[in-house]
Amino acid sequence: MRGHKEQPMPRGSPNQSIADAINESVQSMVARVLPSLQRAFNAAVDARVRAELPSRKKRVPGRAASARRPPGITHWVADNRARRVPNFVIEATGLDTKKRIVAKYGQNAAFSKGKPLPPVKLDHPKPGDVQPKAGRVVKARPPVVRKAAAASK
Repeated sequence: MRGHKEQPMPRGSPNQSIADAINESVQSMVARVLPSLQRAFNAAVDARVRAELPSRKKRVPGRAASARRPPGITHWVADNRARRVPNFVIEATGLDTKKRIVAKYGQNAAFSKGKPLPPVKLDHPKPGDVQPKAGRVVKARPPVVRKAAAASK
């Protein structure tokens, strides 16, 4: 190239090798890029951990851990839909079937654990009382005899 002087290539100290020059440039580049790489890596790890962990409801401030509902049944109503009598009702009343409890306390009697029993139904007979039982009158019918069908026609 005419009219153009070649400029000498900038070089470090004469004892510096090519490997040293590469190391310096790589270190300066890493120092500039490393903080942004760390932020991106941390964000990716946080997103992955949140996606894999089961979600938890955030705690409501002012609510203690003991405010959670204890396991088991604490309230029971003796109605037509009731199936099993809870143990705390059996222990409190001494009665083990729904029919007996309804007979003594009445339909829709509510029992709560740790509270007094509901009032006894007024028309409940006491053990010493003898009252006539008004039951159904059932008469036995004779068996129905059917004729055997003709075997061949």
